[in-house]
Amino acid sequence: MNAVASRYFEDVGAALTLVNQPAPRRALFLDRDGVINVDHAYVHTVERTEWLPGIFDLCETAAGQGLLLVVVTNQAGIARGLYSEADFIAYTRWMHEEFQRHGVSLLATYYCPHHPDAGLGPYLVRCDCRKPAPGMILEAAQRYGIILSESWLIGNSRSDIAAGVTAGVGQTVLLSAADEGGGMEPGSCHARTLEEARQIIDRSVSQ
Repeated sequence: MNAVASRYFEDVGAALTLVNQPAPRRALFLDRDGVINVDHAYVHTVERTEWLPGIFDLCETAAGQGLLLVVVTNQAGIARGLYSEADFIAYTRWMHEEFQRHGVSLLATYYCPHHPDAGLGPYLVRCDCRKPAPGMILEAAQRYGIILSESWLIGNSRSDIAAGVTAGVGQTVLLSAADEGGGMEPGSCHARTLEEARQIIDRSVSQ
């Protein structure tokens, strides 16, 4: 495992967000493909983007409960040479702008451009940022003063959940239309839709 620093895109409004919400902070960590947008495989263009139903309502609720919104995403498409980091950053900037247009601010998008087997050139790395490794979450927490034990993560795969649990995220939600609630890690739960996940977070955080 190589200690390679995670890459990230910080929202243009991040400084103001952080001023308005002093440390210590809590966050909602969101996987991207399959949570924010429909996973059409290696999505990196506007044309292929289809928002998952309920994502903006979920984020509005989480932000209203004082949770920073941080995306943590594996991007093997970069490693495989399907698109460049510049392409990904341009797309991510557009995605952040779309969230702003819907009245919600993402703080940052952390991404892993590596792959341990299929990566090309410098991206052929067995790193500590590719989920299920917790590197992206840990680096975001350190940078933004986030209390992980009071934070949340939503992912659509067991590797997302494993990354959150390993990092020490207090509550994780596995998003899946299938009944995958069995064998969940302590502090983890299952939601079939983003609306169900929104209700879980709203009830728990507001208690």
